[in-house]
Amino acid sequence: MTPYVLFLVLSAAVLHAVWNLISKKANGKAPFVWLMYIGSTVVYLPLLVYHIARNEKFEFSKPLLWFSVSSAILHIAYFLILQKGYRKADLSVVYPLARGSGPLLSSMAAIVVLRETFGYHIALGLALILAGVLVITGLSFKKGDKKIQAGIFWGSLTGLFIALYTLNDAIAIKNYQLSPLQLTFSSNAFSIVLLIPFLIGKTEEIKSDWIEHKWSILAIAVLSPAAYILVLEALKLAPLTIIAPARETSILIGVFMGSKALNETDGKRRIIASVLILCGIVALSLT
Repeated sequence: MTPYVLFLVLSAAVLHAVWNLISKKANGKAPFVWLMYIGSTVVYLPLLVYHIARNEKFEFSKPLLWFSVSSAILHIAYFLILQKGYRKADLSVVYPLARGSGPLLSSMAAIVVLRETFGYHIALGLALILAGVLVITGLSFKKGDKKIQAGIFWGSLTGLFIALYTLNDAIAIKNYQLSPLQLTFSSNAFSIVLLIPFLIGKTEEIKSDWIEHKWSILAIAVLSPAAYILVLEALKLAPLTIIAPARETSILIGVFMGSKALNETDGKRRIIASVLILCGIVALSLT
């Protein structure tokens, strides 16, 4: 991994952890996500126009259409499930589990679908990630601890969709040479339309979310696409099996912020668990 790729990935990790903290505080639902997509589309439209003006090769191709739609569907599911997890459990539980299971699944998919290099480090990575999950649970699954159980469920489910959209977009970037900015913008624009059925009868909730959370919505609208565009740019220069794990340094940042900024309990144990998960992710990137 070159210093430039490392810079892209680490910058994406910081931006990702910050917007997840903002998202956790807002605890939004479908109207919140919809407003975020509108804000993102408006903010990034000038950048897209500038990009198109300088790139004569741009064209609205069928691959761009299909991958934008599939990416939109997967990202919508990801955002709605993530927000559900944040309403049900702590940031320092949902976030590391989502970010840990995501690269594990995406790395395995990259080996099977994209035929990237396989190694026995996958087993080590899996063992460390599972150890981190057990530490997060306190090495027990008490029936009364529904918050931890909810965090494990929604965090893992979020990770599944992280793996799916990462694989989908990696194929678009690597195999079809689609522009990361164009793919992200088109995906966000389609998401606005696809989310409309979830908003029927929620006009007042939309107004309330905008009045109460407009700055959070705008912040996520800027930071979330920026973080992902940086990752997609890095994917043009390095394999998915390296990029997907490396970006998850955001786990430590996210858990630390959950413990300090949100005063979530068991901070030390969850940081230890996050270190184990992060080590597992690093093991996945070894060749």
